[in-house]
Amino acid sequence: MKRLFPAPWLSFALFALWLALNHSTSPAQLLMGVIVGVGVPWLSAPLRPQRGGLSSPLVLLRLIAHVGLDVIAASLLVARGVLSLPRRDPRSAFVTIPLQMRSTHGLAALAVITTVTPGTVWCVLAHDGGWLMLHVFDVSDEADFIAHYKQRYERPLMEIFE
Repeated sequence: MKRLFPAPWLSFALFALWLALNHSTSPAQLLMGVIVGVGVPWLSAPLRPQRGGLSSPLVLLRLIAHVGLDVIAASLLVARGVLSLPRRDPRSAFVTIPLQMRSTHGLAALAVITTVTPGTVWCVLAHDGGWLMLHVFDVSDEADFIAHYKQRYERPLMEIFE
């Protein structure tokens, strides 16, 4: 069964997406949805990296909630900073953050979190994975920002993936 469906959830999602995008459940569209849902994961199986397991689903849920709240808060802070530019320039900076996490899945998740959070841009990851550099739109204290970033994102991701 694993040979036919190397990623069953991906197969299901592709099938459902095919039907949703075509606005049809005709027999031809159902057949094409099955072909896409089975074919794409089967053909791309050699390209996927090793599977990562989730060791702490509750930590994952808490992390998702934190990221959601942080995205909303950062959006408001960036908007306030942009709208008040004539009065006060933002204190943008490149911040280097030392990393303890070595999981490729954790680093990928950290990159996504950083990317969706307004005001932060992932710039460089060291070749050995020992540090990363972010550009932050407005940071008053780099040490506080680093501590917050590690506590809020890196530590939960280490619990989840390592």
